[in-house]
Amino acid sequence: MKALILVGGYGTRLRPLTFSKPKPLIEFANKPILWHQVKALVEVGVTEVIMAISYQPECMLDYMKELEAEFSIKVTASIEDEPLGTAGPIKLAKEKLLSDPTQEDFFVFNSDIICQFPLKKLLEFHKARKAEGTLMVTQVEDPSRYGVILFDETGLIQDFIEKPKEFISNKINAGLYLLNKSIIERIPDRPTSIEREVFPKAAADKRLYALVLEGIW
Repeated sequence: MKALILVGGYGTRLRPLTFSKPKPLIEFANKPILWHQVKALVEVGVTEVIMAISYQPECMLDYMKELEAEFSIKVTASIEDEPLGTAGPIKLAKEKLLSDPTQEDFFVFNSDIICQFPLKKLLEFHKARKAEGTLMVTQVEDPSRYGVILFDETGLIQDFIEKPKEFISNKINAGLYLLNKSIIERIPDRPTSIEREVFPKAAADKRLYALVLEGIW
């Protein structure tokens, strides 16, 4: 399997730490955040990780070589000339993601996420429902700061509500996805938000599911 990690953010909320290195290379439990993500992906059978890079590419390219050596996997770069949002990098990396015709699905991670990464459970859930996409969701105390996701007892996503003023749910996007390759065709050739433009259309077609993430996030 393959995975795409979105490592293009500027990490403004972590400044001054991110003046000298990209946010995914900030350490958590004595290892870069990116290290924890790649380790979890390798453990579930991912053999190639694509890094969608726009900020401080030199630092990322150097660390990619370390990841390749440590985990014995292929790590490649997809470099953005301009910020492409959260969906544009997927379209930009289309050829890399689709290079193996036997692979139907791939992971997409936001690069600043730390959790227990229940990726085997995510794979089983996704395949059992033949989903176009499965989003991990997490529970928060104050959902008014986030985009809330509404879904039924099977996990089928019904709606997305951005920063609700009244309480309707406390489940939000956790930034970890398993996507079918068909979703790439929903992404236009321009900077695009996957959360606001792509996922709502897949949900309207009843092809998008949510799986609740247990534990820390």
